[in-house]
Formats: sequence, structure tokens, C-alpha cells
Amino acid sequence: MKTTTLLLAGTAASLLATSAFAQTALGTSAAEDRIESLNESIADDFARDQTAFGNEGRALGFTGSMSLQATATSGNTETTSLGLGTNFGYYDGMNGYELQLSYQYNEDEGGVSEDSLLYELEYTRDFGSAYYGFAKLQGTVDSFPNETSDNFLGAGIGYRVYNTRDIQWDLQAGVGYRVADLTGVDDLDEGALSLSSSYYNRLNDAVAITMDTDVIGSESGTRVFNDLGVNVSMTETLALRTSLITEFDTDPAPGVEDTDNALGVSVVYNFN
Repeated sequence: MKTTTLLLAGTAASLLATSAFAQTALGTSAAEDRIESLNESIADDFARDQTAFGNEGRALGFTGSMSLQATATSGNTETTSLGLGTNFGYYDGMNGYELQLSYQYNEDEGGVSEDSLLYELEYTRDFGSAYYGFAKLQGTVDSFPNETSDNFLGAGIGYRVYNTRDIQWDLQAGVGYRVADLTGVDDLDEGALSLSSSYYNRLNDAVAITMDTDVIGSESGTRVFNDLGVNVSMTETLALRTSLITEFDTDPAPGVEDTDNALGVSVVYNFN
């Protein structure tokens, strides 16, 4: 959802910038749109310092949201863009349900460039203050440039190792099955094992360290995703987050490196 939102906002800003006054239909400027998108992205980065454990912190009853954004241009360029996002949930005090859908469509003079749907349906049940069980169905369906799909069904259990004021460490393990219809490679139909770790450590009132790790192993290979971050509140008005994201694949495609690294820095200065 975050990638889709930023893409839509960036597209809208670049199209509207061709106007003499760069104004949107609502009267806000293209610069304001870009700044708002940047602020949302940075806020998402800082919000990753503590992840929810099971159904912890969920409100009782139904929750949800829906967002829709569309743009179209004519004249020197002919483009159409549509983005739809929904998130619906329900929690009865012990059982939690969540459905997420994200649809993206883009078309220009060359034809359709994107037509994809991402979905995720998750069930979570609390077994106590330190344990919870889950079942998840998630996947993608793409219609461009070819009909492809990638679907995964899994279930497992989560355990909270530490739960103190300064340290929180959660582990999650599960088994699942992946069915994928991919273009250019053999279709996948295999079982998989997954292990996830979410670690948060507040060293002091100003510095916090986070590390999220996901490992998925199957016959086609093992994939590791690790996100190491450091949040620093240098003053009441200045905050900094530095993150290192590493992706590792034991069996990458021919000509593709097995490791990717991305270093990110987010800085916030508040004049208020």
C-alpha cells in the first residue's frame, strides 16, 4: 500500500506541474502534494519502531478504510491511472480478522503498463498474553504484461519472548503452501517454512534500535529479509532514522546477485 500510494501521489504531482499555476482540482499545489507524500513516507518509517503482537491494541468491533485515487490527462500526453485500497477488520476480544486489497491500473499511449491486484486475508486468535495463532492467505494477480499469479496459504504461532518497557522481542513461525503461475519460469507448487523475528530495544529516552527479520524456505530456495533501524531523537524538534534493508536469496535467477542492500536516512525537523 505504501508503494502504491507514493506512486500515485508522485504521478499526480508530475502531471499537475505542467499547469501554469500547478493547482489540483481541490486548489492545493503540486508541491504541497509531494511534501505530504514525503511526510507520510517518513512517518511510516518512524512508525516501525514497535509492531503489534497478535491482536494487541486492537479495538473491539469492526474497523476499516477505503481509498480511491484516479488521474487522467489529454493533449500532449494521454494517460489514465487508477488506484484503490481497502482495509477491513473485526475483533471480538479473542479472534481477529483482517482483509486488505490493493488494486493499481496505469495506461498511456503505449497501452496498459500495469494492471495488478494484491490481497491478504488473515485470521488471528489469542491464546494468552504471550501466545497467539494465525492463518493467512495472500497473493498477487497481474494481467500485464502477461497473466501471472502468486498465492500463499500458511498458518503458525507467535510467541512474545520479551515484553518490558524497553525491550520487546516477538518470534513467529509457520508452515504454508505456495502456488504460483509465473511467466518465463516453471510454475511453483510447493510447501514452505517461515520464521519471523521482531525486535525493539529502547536504549534511552533518545535512541531506539529495531530489527525485523523474515526467513522463508522452500524447494525453490531460501529468502531472507532483514530491516535494521536506528531512531534518534536528537532534540524535541529534530529526529533521525537510519535503516539498512538487506535481501538475500540462496537461488537467484541467472545473472542476478544473491544479495541486495538499501541504506535509508529519514530526518524530521519540526518548527512548532
